[in-house]
Amino acid sequence: MIMLCDVALRQGSFSMHGVSLEIAAGEYAVLMGRTGSGKTTVLEAICGLRPVASGSIRLMDRDVTRLRPAARGAGYVPQDAALFSTMTVRDHLAFALVVHRWKRPAIDARVEELAQLLGIARLLDRKPRGLSGGEAQRVALGRALAMHPGVLLLDEPFNALDDDTRNEIYDLLRSIRGLRPITVLHVTHSRAEAESLASRVFEIRDGTVNQVR
Repeated sequence: MIMLCDVALRQGSFSMHGVSLEIAAGEYAVLMGRTGSGKTTVLEAICGLRPVASGSIRLMDRDVTRLRPAARGAGYVPQDAALFSTMTVRDHLAFALVVHRWKRPAIDARVEELAQLLGIARLLDRKPRGLSGGEAQRVALGRALAMHPGVLLLDEPFNALDDDTRNEIYDLLRSIRGLRPITVLHVTHSRAEAESLASRVFEIRDGTVNQVR
């Protein structure tokens, strides 16, 4: 579950007020809007990368408004994957597990599980340079899913992908959600993505978030 109640956000001269939305547990929701409308700002507020001026944010029935990102139980895939050039694919998948001090056998088992699920086992010892767009997105998705989050936040993750690769990632997301319930909020410009994936669609217009489907 994702719930924003009367949230106010400020970033320099940009501001939003009265942002409210609710996504039920297990739903796949899309947030649309023009460039500069605040889509990424809303997503960053939910995952804890941007403070809120007022209002509240609840994830999976917990008030997370003042919690640090790692304590929110949300996985986040930023634009362009944002992989670290010095880390291998294995390191990316293990990153959150190391931060949370999992024991090494448990880390290795989870990394192997993710690599098999995402079809990237052959890439584990590679670094990001030279990965295709689809491979990089699979790695970013695995990094976000490593801690079994209840919420997954996707910031325009498919912009740089060709149609065939994009459809492969769509199918991968569906299979992941079939294995384990997860609530998704996906920011995109693409109405085709919304039609293909979303059970609920929101749009930011004139600083207000409205449900349109």
